[in-house]
Amino acid sequence: MSADTNKQQEFVLRTLEERNIRFIRLWFTDVLGFLKSVAIAPAELENAFAEGIGFDGSAIEGFARVTESDMLAKPDPATFSILPWRTEAPGAARMFCDIAMPDGTSSPADPRNVLRRILDKAAKMGYTCYTHPEIEFFLFKNPPEAGIAPVPVDQGGYFDHTPAAVGHDFRRQAITLLEAMGISVEFSHHEGAPGQQEIDLRYADALTTADNIMTFRHVIKEVAMDQGFHASFMPKPFTDHPGSGMHTHVSLFKGEDNAFYDPTAEFNLSVVGRSFIAGLIKHAPEITAITNQWVNSYKRLHGGGEAPAFANWGQSDRGALVRVPMYKPKKENSTRIEFRSPDTACNPYLAYAVMLAAGLKGVEEKYILEDSKNPVALPSNLNEAIIEMEKSQLVRETLGEHVFEYVLRNKRAEWLDYSRQVSAFELDRYLPVL
Repeated sequence: MSADTNKQQEFVLRTLEERNIRFIRLWFTDVLGFLKSVAIAPAELENAFAEGIGFDGSAIEGFARVTESDMLAKPDPATFSILPWRTEAPGAARMFCDIAMPDGTSSPADPRNVLRRILDKAAKMGYTCYTHPEIEFFLFKNPPEAGIAPVPVDQGGYFDHTPAAVGHDFRRQAITLLEAMGISVEFSHHEGAPGQQEIDLRYADALTTADNIMTFRHVIKEVAMDQGFHASFMPKPFTDHPGSGMHTHVSLFKGEDNAFYDPTAEFNLSVVGRSFIAGLIKHAPEITAITNQWVNSYKRLHGGGEAPAFANWGQSDRGALVRVPMYKPKKENSTRIEFRSPDTACNPYLAYAVMLAAGLKGVEEKYILEDSKNPVALPSNLNEAIIEMEKSQLVRETLGEHVFEYVLRNKRAEWLDYSRQVSAFELDRYLPVL
């Protein structure tokens, strides 16, 4: 154990006593990106730090078969945070966990470990990866109910500021809770569709960002319930309005220097930055089943509203897959790229892992960034994305065999379920005339 880890553990144990925290929630995600939690008492925490908390991995989506089900959740003290919405005494706190096998080795099914592996690879190349997500979501007046259309909380549009809009109070409460948990927020505003909100998180290293996204989604749903609404990260709930994306700004740093910055180059974008973009463009179709993992994700990608339908890049094209923002030209730390395909319902650990793997492959192999004259189309549905992914050695190596095979099985099953459904569209169009 490192000295820093030991100090972090001591801080957590001391804080529990000083703040009268009696419930510690240990969080982790399954392969599909759903948050899991187990609560333990403070008396159990020292043992959890040392040995982990045992659980049945076969009961968690994608983790293990019944014959190899014993797993350990080991809390990461660096992720300790008090839950600010649990205001009644005694208090509650949470930590994210790394998942281990009984022999102490990292579980191949742990999405957090998948991302950590690619970050370790970046570190060996001399890079630290920073990310900054723009997270869009919808607020509805009514909870989900079969056959009932969602009703947005307002009829606002992009950047609208109207006194009657409930989004102001909602975003204010959500941001207050996020910042109380140590998650810095950069911007917030009403997005383009009725009831659609956007909150942008400040730059952090990619693993911290993925943890923050999981916390963000939970906080947003907590605040929505508290205010009598329902929050949804479904990529495209409305046919005639834009969907919700998670545009992610990315930069690589070497120490204190931005590896994407070159003051003499076009867009101030270095050779490393251009090769990183080229990697994203080349490998985009094969990583799309991870960055856009649901049947509904493709209604957003190919439904207009500035969502990227092609593997292209540009500076001013907000429909491009990769954009080079120019908000602050000649400012080194502001030089970055914006990857626009991921949606807010992805597993952020896996999505960022394949995104970084594609970009780093471009840097490693010195890909040349070409003009986007004849871009390749992104998969138009989940089945096409599955076909692209199953041919990809890059995705297989990045996810590891266990996660790769599980995702393929799960997504094939989802596509089959979707394909056999008779939709309302078919009934409305064909039943009266056929």
